[in-house]
Amino acid sequence: MGGSRRPTIKTVAARAGVGRTTVSRVINGSPLVSDEARDAVLAAISELGYVPNSVARGLVTSRTDSIALVIPESESRLGSEPYFSAVIRGVSTGLADTRTQLQLVLVRDKGEQDQLTDSVAARRVDGVLLVSVHERDPLPGLLEDMGLPTVLAGRRSPAESLSHAHSDNVGGAAAAVRHLVERGRETITTITGPLDMDVGRSRLRGWREALDAAGRDSGEHLVAAADFTEEGGRQAMRSLLERVPGLDAVFAASDVMAVGAMTELRAQGRRIPQDVAVIGFDDSFIARHTDPPLTTVRQPVEEIGRTIARILLAEIVDPDAPRQHVVLPTELVVRDST
Repeated sequence: MGGSRRPTIKTVAARAGVGRTTVSRVINGSPLVSDEARDAVLAAISELGYVPNSVARGLVTSRTDSIALVIPESESRLGSEPYFSAVIRGVSTGLADTRTQLQLVLVRDKGEQDQLTDSVAARRVDGVLLVSVHERDPLPGLLEDMGLPTVLAGRRSPAESLSHAHSDNVGGAAAAVRHLVERGRETITTITGPLDMDVGRSRLRGWREALDAAGRDSGEHLVAAADFTEEGGRQAMRSLLERVPGLDAVFAASDVMAVGAMTELRAQGRRIPQDVAVIGFDDSFIARHTDPPLTTVRQPVEEIGRTIARILLAEIVDPDAPRQHVVLPTELVVRDST
C-alpha cells in the first residue's frame, strides 16, 4: 500500500496535524512555531523516517546551478500579457553569462503551490524569482521561512522585506495624468490593476496625486478596477461611461487594458482622441499597433528581469547580504491617442 514511497512534507504535515508551512519552519529552525507544533512535527518526522534532502544541515550549501522563475498565473494570462514575456527575456539575459539554468514554474492552484514547496524543501533549485505578487500571496513568506534566496519582480507592499525591483509606478502614472491635464482634458478617469497588488495601488496613487495637485476631481466615481486583461479593461470602460458619460480621458494601468478601453469607446461611438484621450502603461509592442497608436508610460520590463536575476545570484552566493530594493525609472511616450 505504497509503503515504499518516500514520505514528503505533505505526509509529515498530515501526520502532525499542521500545515506544510509549519513543517517547513520546523525543518529550517524558524522561531515562528509553537512548542506544541514543533513537538508534533518532530514526532511525525521520526515516525515516518522523513529526511529532507539537501535541507539537511550538512547539505544546505550544495548547489544545483538552477533557479525557478515562478509566475502565479494561468497559461492564457502568460500568453496574452507582454509583461511576462519581457520579464522572462530579461531574466534569461541576466543569466546568459552564468551556468545557471532557468526553470519556468506556473502556480495556478494550491496543488501546484504544494509541488513548488516540495521542490524548494528538497533544494532542487538554488533560489526563486517571483513575478506578479499579490498582497496576501503566501508564497513569498513561505519561501522566506524556508530559507531559500527569493527575489520579487514587484512587491507586496512598501514594507516589503524581500529583495525586489519594480518600476516607478507612482511617478509614471502621475506623468500620464499631467500630460492629460496639459492637453486640456477635464474629466480624467482611470482603470486600475488589481488593488490587492502594490502595482495596482501605486498607479492609482500616482493618478490621484497628479489630479489633486492640479486641483481636479479624483473621486471614486472616476475609478474602475480591473485585472490587467483586455476584457477587464473593456468592462471597466463600460462602467466608467455609465457613471461618467461626460468623461474625456482615461488612464489605464496597462496597455492591454487600454486596448480593451479603446474597443469599448469605439463601440459606444466615442472618437479617440477627439472625444476621449487614452493612455496606457508598459509601452509593450501592443501600444505601437493600436489605432491610433497608444500614448503610454514606458517601463523597463526587461531591465527588471535582468535586475532581479542579478540580485538573486548575489544572494545565492551570500545569503546574508543586505536586501536590495530597486526602483527603475519610467518615461512617457506620446503617440496619437492623446
